[in-house]
Amino acid sequence: MLKLTPILLAILYALAMYQFSAWRTRRELDAKSTELADARLKALTDRMAEAVGVDRIPVNIYEVPVVNGLAAPDGRIFLTRGFYDRYRSGEVSAEELASVIAHEMGHVALGHSRRRMIDFSGQNAVRVVLAGVLGRLIPGVGVWVANAIASLLAARLSRQDEYEADAYASALLTKSGIGTAPQKALFEKLEHLTGMAGRGTPAWLMSHPRTEDRIAAIEAMEARWRSELPSE
Repeated sequence: MLKLTPILLAILYALAMYQFSAWRTRRELDAKSTELADARLKALTDRMAEAVGVDRIPVNIYEVPVVNGLAAPDGRIFLTRGFYDRYRSGEVSAEELASVIAHEMGHVALGHSRRRMIDFSGQNAVRVVLAGVLGRLIPGVGVWVANAIASLLAARLSRQDEYEADAYASALLTKSGIGTAPQKALFEKLEHLTGMAGRGTPAWLMSHPRTEDRIAAIEAMEARWRSELPSE
């Protein structure tokens, strides 16, 4: 009988945990969400739907107070009640909230949920190997170092996903006539809205890129688009 190696066991465990997490998330979202019904936002999502060639873009409100948007593993798009309340209070414009929806559409369209399952499995395998090696070389702290390295790898991959979803959103917002100004304006507000202002977390430890880096990436992309336009 084939003997399973620790690495293979780690990968299988990671896959099982990811599937369980996806199931638990889906059940939580089903229980605590309803479809968004807002005429102004629907007008904007209809423009984005036309741009990508679909009939409509259903968006759901997830009844939690935090400020966030998310793409569920099954492809559904959610805004939290906390985010929607900020829009209703005037702190966030309809166009800015539409940019969040466009960003989450990017995660869905680019297959980030599926990729994260693969990445998570690989990171778990790396964690097991490093813990085994470093645990022998530097007893007592080897496992801690292995976990730190795996966490840094996960954060880097997550930041790459965010850049890709930002780029997708920028292209979609431009194509639908909304433009990237609301997207960049929202980035300037996010730290305040999420209560992260002044935390000073190093960029290489964060799962999301720094605000200034995200805006710079969008502006560099826009400059590239302009340079590719045919000259009159």
